[in-house]
Amino acid sequence: MYIYLNNKIVRSSEAKISVFDHGFLYGDGIFETMRAYSGVIFKIDEHLNRLYRSASLIGLDINKDLNEIKIALYETLKANSLNNAYIRLSISRGIGPIGIDPDLCTEKTFVIITNEFKSYPNSYYLDGIKTIISRTRRNPTEALNPQIKSFNFLNNILAKIEAKKEQALEAIMLNMDNYIAEGTISNIFFVKDEVLCTPSISCGILDGITRNVVLEIAHRNSLDVIEGRFIKEDLLSASEVFLTNSSMELIPVKKVNETSFNVGKFYKLLHKEYKREIEIYIKEKKNEIVSLWK
Repeated sequence: MYIYLNNKIVRSSEAKISVFDHGFLYGDGIFETMRAYSGVIFKIDEHLNRLYRSASLIGLDINKDLNEIKIALYETLKANSLNNAYIRLSISRGIGPIGIDPDLCTEKTFVIITNEFKSYPNSYYLDGIKTIISRTRRNPTEALNPQIKSFNFLNNILAKIEAKKEQALEAIMLNMDNYIAEGTISNIFFVKDEVLCTPSISCGILDGITRNVVLEIAHRNSLDVIEGRFIKEDLLSASEVFLTNSSMELIPVKKVNETSFNVGKFYKLLHKEYKREIEIYIKEKKNEIVSLWK
């Protein structure tokens, strides 16, 4: 296995990061997770634009332009002979003396990890997954802007621990005002009275790339959509529920706490159209990959 570390490809056994790295010491860094299908990284521009936004919001100069990062991503896939892959791109503030002052770090730590993508069990997509509503609340936006996709994941990890104790795959988090926010690693959609509902950005959620694609597909298919503020009773009285993120794509929910749901027609339509979106994207972007090296 090969890792991209600070401008070069190295064996995973040689990919070492200092104990003085501020990503390790303080969670001072940003990341993106992506999926590659047939050698094409899906929605790469959207992911990298969000990466630059995260960097800007924490005052981090990435020191690479868009094409440089694209080449690095594809070089890492090529080094590992991967076509269908999970990709994580991480950038930390870098190495520096102990102390939270960002100016203590002079060079960033840039890492790309790729692994062969291992699909979720097919039963998850046919029957749905179990989730809970977590007691752990989403960080308030006044404390940590959710538009920053940062290393700081302890809030989500605590909710995930709750889910594991209940033998659930995911935890749905409320914000401090008791509105539904998002999962620990996912955005949430549900259907109520034949309307597709999802929490708005104002609820303190990350604007997921997959979430945005699903919304585009829904509008193209003339579905009624509401991005709004919803309480847990809205969710528990829904006719169907599903989650989205880049790795799982769209995955239905069969249970939230003790309330059961069926895999419904909205999910089936949107999941089918999402798969079609991937196929179209791959065909359109194949030549762009070749042009990166010209």
